[in-house]
Amino acid sequence: MKHARRNLRRIVRLAAVGGLLCGGLMVSNAMADEPDGRAAGSGIARSAEVGADLVTRLGDTRTAGSWIADDGQPVVAVTDEEAAAEVRESGARAKVMRYSASDLGSATEALGKAPRVPGTSWAVDYRSNEVVVRADSTVSAEDWSRLSEVAAGIGASVRMERTEGSFRTMLNGASPIFNGRGRCSVGFNVTNGQRDFILTAGHCGPVGTSWVQGGQVGQTGPQVGTTVAGNFPGNDYSLVEYENPDVVDGTNIVDIGEGQGVRVTGAADPVVGQQVFRSGSTTGLRSGRVTALNATVNYVEGAVTGLIQTTVCAEPGDSGGPLLSEGVALGVTSGGTGDCTSGGVTFFQPVTEALSALGVSLVDAPNAGAGTGTGTGNSTTQNPPPAAPPAAEVVTPGAAGQQQSVIGAVDYQALIPGLGIIAASLFLLMVAQRALSDRVGRNRYRNQYSQSWG
Repeated sequence: MKHARRNLRRIVRLAAVGGLLCGGLMVSNAMADEPDGRAAGSGIARSAEVGADLVTRLGDTRTAGSWIADDGQPVVAVTDEEAAAEVRESGARAKVMRYSASDLGSATEALGKAPRVPGTSWAVDYRSNEVVVRADSTVSAEDWSRLSEVAAGIGASVRMERTEGSFRTMLNGASPIFNGRGRCSVGFNVTNGQRDFILTAGHCGPVGTSWVQGGQVGQTGPQVGTTVAGNFPGNDYSLVEYENPDVVDGTNIVDIGEGQGVRVTGAADPVVGQQVFRSGSTTGLRSGRVTALNATVNYVEGAVTGLIQTTVCAEPGDSGGPLLSEGVALGVTSGGTGDCTSGGVTFFQPVTEALSALGVSLVDAPNAGAGTGTGTGNSTTQNPPPAAPPAAEVVTPGAAGQQQSVIGAVDYQALIPGLGIIAASLFLLMVAQRALSDRVGRNRYRNQYSQSWG
């Protein structure tokens, strides 16, 4: 019996020591990511690539999209067990679904052919294997009924939802640039190799719109530039050509408040489930998740397709502001519903599509990276503004336009499990030490007792 107890205590101590080593390694890895986000996001980028490659290889009739799970692993929706086995062999997770990507694509195509109803949107939800149609508070009962009939005719792959608020472009409100009628946020600095431009939302103003700096409509300020190209509705992007060299600094630093900014290192397409950040002059830095791609929104001005759907909140004046993840440019703010008090759904014009269509590239961003980020989420409740995007290089302007790094990067999602293992291991060591102390005490008492009574 004594031998068994000694073995048990020895096993507990070894397990605790092993846990401390394992937890310490996890914490070390979480703290060791490079500050520009490329190392931290490389695992997610690889996961996204694995999922996308499997969808391409298996085809639209055997798959129904892919996304990133809570632990950063790729998940692929498939329609048969044979495809599921191939997905698992490739190191990804498989989820067998009823409808294929081809089925869901046909459903969205049918919705697009129906009479347009302002105040509605739709996108494919990979996780639920449905096309989710949302109608805001401006949609009448008659239009809702007509759209519901269209959905019923398509089949069970379409789910109808009512949403509060109204789908609107985020024009007006406080913003660093305005045109005398409304205001928008600067997105990204871009160039065609000869001239520099601002990439912002197309609905902010048509070609010929003149922009100046200032805090309030009617205030005069330095001339910024003029809109020289754009597309809205249909898409939602535009180019403002800089006319004042004094406002061009040749960098791409996204303002996140308190005199700090995030350096943009490249452009990429996002991944469903990815954590993203949006910065706008009205509400500042806000975070959320990508919930769908290729979304369609029917604004009052017209339909816009191919948008990124997210849970990030936005308010008027945030239009055109940048969407990014770990220093990688993903999109510019288009519109949505809700606000940053109650939360909402916000849509973004993909930046890669805009850059390609306009024939420009990001300024000062030679390393075009893949979209990175972790986690999943579908809630439309907005979290409080984050201190800064994790795993991104946060800088503050220094003397003579130089940039200084002010914080590093920590992968908090990996840090928490490591700390938990360390805590559990310390607890086991305490238990083992307590048991050993109790045994020594009992032995000492027995010795004293035997000496006293003979």
